[in-house]
Amino acid sequence: MLLPELRAEVCKLHQALPDNNLVAWTSGNISGRDPETGLVVIKPSGLKFADLTPESMVVVDEDGSVVEGLYKPSSDTASHCYIYRHRADIHGVVHTHSRYATAFAVVGKSIPCVTTALADEFGGPIPCCDFALIGNEQIGAEIVKMMAHNNSQAMLLRNHGVFTFGKDAEAAVKAAVMVEDNAAIVWMAMQIGEPLPISDEDVAKLHDRYVNVYGQ
Repeated sequence: MLLPELRAEVCKLHQALPDNNLVAWTSGNISGRDPETGLVVIKPSGLKFADLTPESMVVVDEDGSVVEGLYKPSSDTASHCYIYRHRADIHGVVHTHSRYATAFAVVGKSIPCVTTALADEFGGPIPCCDFALIGNEQIGAEIVKMMAHNNSQAMLLRNHGVFTFGKDAEAAVKAAVMVEDNAAIVWMAMQIGEPLPISDEDVAKLHDRYVNVYGQ
């Protein structure tokens, strides 16, 4: 079996999506790219999260062609692979329809950077890309186009949901959790009044501290 360790990691990480209320039923997916071979491990299409195993994960090449797997890969595979082909630094991609973040996507609004947690994790707002249809590279192309103007680890896709990215699959999952948590906070704040902005200068300082000082 190809890439057994990456298969096991991607399989295990999928449980974090329902655990954090980021998905419903079989929606949502995670992929991880192996730095040595360039091969991508991704969730099979339509399988329930509780039924996923390392063996059920699908291995594809960077063009999305199946290299090894018992099942069809996720319907979002072409977009994951498009992102990988255009960003050598990204080795993990997550897609969800998490409620609060997707609510912003449905109205075509970015999530404003009005919490220190958003500043820490993302260094600015979570931008909203244009609408794109599912099943081909169109979503990936919209995301990569937005990346030329905004290097956030997360993006909304209008009328659809959330895509997050990272140096590995775990980092992309963390980003997905943080997007939804902060989207909920921002939405709740909007019910009370107008969220107070954080200056660009302070956002930059918060992000720098988080990236270069915070943690072990």
